[in-house]
Amino acid sequence: MNAQKMLLNKIKQYDFSLKELNLYLDTHPNCRRALSMFAQYKKLRDEAVQEYNEKFGPLTPEQNTDTQHWSWINDPWPWERR
Repeated sequence: MNAQKMLLNKIKQYDFSLKELNLYLDTHPNCRRALSMFAQYKKLRDEAVQEYNEKFGPLTPEQNTDTQHWSWINDPWPWERR
């Protein structure tokens, strides 16, 4: 598996963890351990997304940081990616 796919899989894993923690926190809003885990995974996800954007370009249109060129259109569209 190449580096881009590995990083994207890591981001997906963080997304899954965040969704699960979100659901848990909906019913246990005062659980300090879950709140801490949510913050930890959010930080890890943010770092992984930043790394992905720097190495491979934006994952979403709002992550485009190039003020001179709309780089979102440089890569295949999301449904064209494999």
